[in-house]
Amino acid sequence: MVLRSSALLLGLGLLTGAPVALHAQGLVPDSQIRAINTARNAAVNANGGLSVYRPAKCMFETNNPFNKCLISNDNNGFVFRFLGGPPGWQQLNLQPTLQTQIRISTDGRTVLQTIYNGPPQSTGQQ
Repeated sequence: MVLRSSALLLGLGLLTGAPVALHAQGLVPDSQIRAINTARNAAVNANGGLSVYRPAKCMFETNNPFNKCLISNDNNGFVFRFLGGPPGWQQLNLQPTLQTQIRISTDGRTVLQTIYNGPPQSTGQQ
């Protein structure tokens, strides 16, 4: 079923001339993949680098069209909200020490705004 849907979408893209990016786990636009990478790298840099900080694993799921870290995607850009902590915090079931909310441009290349970067807030996100 997924293969048939992907073939249909690819065919529609070829017929209309629209760019179509197909990825192994679903249809995720290249701009969304760039945006998650940009957001993740900005958070790592803002929080001291990979030797002391790791973002939540959802920030590494670039091909997931239903990524739980992506809270909005509209004409104002991509907004990601995610937890982070010391290396291994998720694998060791430790509490996160930071939360980041960041807006990335619609093309996925530029940080437009760091909305929040500090202690975890009560958002129900895990």
